[in-house]
Amino acid sequence: MIDEQQLIADLKHDATKQTAFRSLVSCYKERLYWHVRKIVLDHEDTDDILQNVFIKVWRNIDSFRAESGLYTWLYRIATNESLTFLSHKKKKTFNGTDDDLNDYLLENVQADPYFNGDELQRQLQAAIARLPEKQRLVFNMRYYDDIKYQDMEKILETSEGALKASYHHAVKKISEFIKNLE
Repeated sequence: MIDEQQLIADLKHDATKQTAFRSLVSCYKERLYWHVRKIVLDHEDTDDILQNVFIKVWRNIDSFRAESGLYTWLYRIATNESLTFLSHKKKKTFNGTDDDLNDYLLENVQADPYFNGDELQRQLQAAIARLPEKQRLVFNMRYYDDIKYQDMEKILETSEGALKASYHHAVKKISEFIKNLE
């Protein structure tokens, strides 16, 4: 396990910054990759976004105040970069419509050459792709990443009650979608 406080100190010191940054990337890149991937559902887009995340971390580490954990800060940057990407994609490609963006995300699930799950797993991913953006985020963070609501509050800047409601609605919609397939 990594000592976050020491890593932060090393990241803020010129003599140790590069080595500490390599440690940070090594420690968090896989978790952040899958977090972003669950949002944008495309490998190439995920790689581009993840690169932007680490560039932002490099440029902004000196302003990190450690009011939250490093992990929470990284997830917040990754989430914001992913949502910004989807927002730009929606405006640029789909004239700002959520339905077209959701269809695009669903197509990514169905056409993903890296997907190695069974049909039930594909149906679950299709159901998740149909969720509204906030519910999709909350569901993925809670179900797959097991992120506590208190941490999600900081990442998504919303109340615990709203997060619990979003998760509850997401689970209900996913269950209904899968039942209707049977």
